[in-house]
Amino acid sequence: MTSLSLQDTLDQFRVSWAERVGPAIARTIEADNAALAAGPHLARALRPGDAFPRVVLPDARGRPVDLGALADATPLVVTIYRGGWCPYCNLALRAYQAALAEIAGLGARLVAVSPEAPDHGLDTAQTNALAFPVLSDEGGRLAEALGIRFVLSPEIRALYARFGHDLPARHGGGDWSLPVPATYVVARGGRIALAHVEADYRRRLDPGEALAALRRLAAARAA
Repeated sequence: MTSLSLQDTLDQFRVSWAERVGPAIARTIEADNAALAAGPHLARALRPGDAFPRVVLPDARGRPVDLGALADATPLVVTIYRGGWCPYCNLALRAYQAALAEIAGLGARLVAVSPEAPDHGLDTAQTNALAFPVLSDEGGRLAEALGIRFVLSPEIRALYARFGHDLPARHGGGDWSLPVPATYVVARGGRIALAHVEADYRRRLDPGEALAALRRLAAARAA
């Protein structure tokens, strides 16, 4: 029996979610995603060939992690998620956890980053049984440098507040901003080899595509 791809799993959840919340909320989300995709927000998003930002971020226990130093030492897979309150993010994180051994087998490291404070990152790591670092981009420095940070529309702020998603509080006193979910494969030395940036947060890069990019990097190094 063939297992579902990550996107198949996300699509199944999307259908069941829309049935639960009803057409009015579903239309609000669809319209907001379309506006984000059509707007100028992603025009400056970093692309393959660009240097991945060299930032130091705290992990889920508050310990500093130097992404620049990691990229100098080994290829990286960096997946940017919205927060542990986002069910699509949790599904994606679990899919990447399932691919962790293959990522490590290709000599690479996997890290996840969200704007949430470390305590919430720790909750996310424990809930999803993640064995890779979960980092906190408090203040959105990494998302801003990547060109994927945006401020939520008033309609979405109201909707999230109604759902109990107090993002400023979860971000440690931050604002109503989020990163566009994105996944990067970074070559050793810090250049972006693959960048998947998707305005529709219900669509994510399958771990298999990240693994394929890592294999291409390994083949290039061996050539």
